[in-house]
Amino acid sequence: MINAGTSRKTLKRVAIVAGEASGDLLGAGLVREIKQHYPDVECYGIGGPLMQAEGFNTLFPMEKLSVMGLVEVLGRLRELLGIRRDLRERFIADQPDVFIGIDAPDFNLALERKLKSAGIPTVHYVSPQVWAWRESRLKKIKSGVDHMLALLPFEVDYYRKHDVPVTFVGHPLADQIPMNPDQNAARKELGISDNVQPVIGLLPGSRSGEVSRLGSLFLDTARLLCKEYPDARFLIPCANERRKQQILPMVAQYPDLDVTAYDGQAQAVMTAADAILIASGTAVLEAALHKKPLVVSYKMAPLSFAIISRLVKVKYVALPNLLADRELIPELLQDDATAENLCEAMVRALNDSSYRESLQRDFSQIHTQLKQDASKLAFDGVMSVISEP
Repeated sequence: MINAGTSRKTLKRVAIVAGEASGDLLGAGLVREIKQHYPDVECYGIGGPLMQAEGFNTLFPMEKLSVMGLVEVLGRLRELLGIRRDLRERFIADQPDVFIGIDAPDFNLALERKLKSAGIPTVHYVSPQVWAWRESRLKKIKSGVDHMLALLPFEVDYYRKHDVPVTFVGHPLADQIPMNPDQNAARKELGISDNVQPVIGLLPGSRSGEVSRLGSLFLDTARLLCKEYPDARFLIPCANERRKQQILPMVAQYPDLDVTAYDGQAQAVMTAADAILIASGTAVLEAALHKKPLVVSYKMAPLSFAIISRLVKVKYVALPNLLADRELIPELLQDDATAENLCEAMVRALNDSSYRESLQRDFSQIHTQLKQDASKLAFDGVMSVISEP
């Protein structure tokens, strides 16, 4: 790895595109690390509030890229292609020292290939799940990506097998989240009294489409849970103001529930909760690192699900299950995602003490595995593709 303190390499301009909240988190840690070594570097492209807080200049709102599903993308295709074209032209004109695509493979891989052909070194942060589905993207990766930064340990062998330079970096969340989060402190921070039982986190996603499909479903599940736990309190962390304005009218339809929607504060909600009902995605790993019993759910357009489910080659969608290669937590997707099924799974998560203890041990092992000082390793990987001045 590069020792930036003694390297003659320089960074003046770094282009980055992150497509959603999870990428914003990764990007923020990487931008912070880059600026520690090169305080005057210009970091720009597309990023969210966390990256902007580190001095990143975003050219388009990150929300523009936050769309999931094959059918859903079609309605936004012209806009997305226009943004990618504008970025490509800007970056080729600017010739940044490196381009880093953070996740968003359908957007970034094509952009990376164009930029690499124009002489710009490229790094992709977060491996696309080519080992799970759409392995055809491996060809795009080999032609467009100079270095892959992988979050999961088993991805390294896959890329080495296919002669793609790769670094396992772990996950910044594993570096940030304590091994034993303080539940009492989190409840105090959120204004929850000690005698409230149980406290349940509801996380229907950070995208508009996710919230529209899962928000009312999760609240229906909460209503069923109240038959078992009349004093239950439900916490919803809103990814941003748009999601909050989307969620609040849904919550208003359930005046019988004790629900609080928060501005952000997802980690505090996860720490405070006794169990969590959550949309499939990176937030599942975050909740697992908080050592909380989880129930994972997801819904998408029926046609998208029909196509994707036929292409997927792995048994699980939740990262903790993929890492363990067994079902640690239930996955209730599409037609199986009913309020009754979700309620039943949540009751087990709340009541089965031996299951909870077993989960804590498994989640602690995952935490240790992913705690690698990710942002530093990612920075080293980025520097490995940059030519000497």
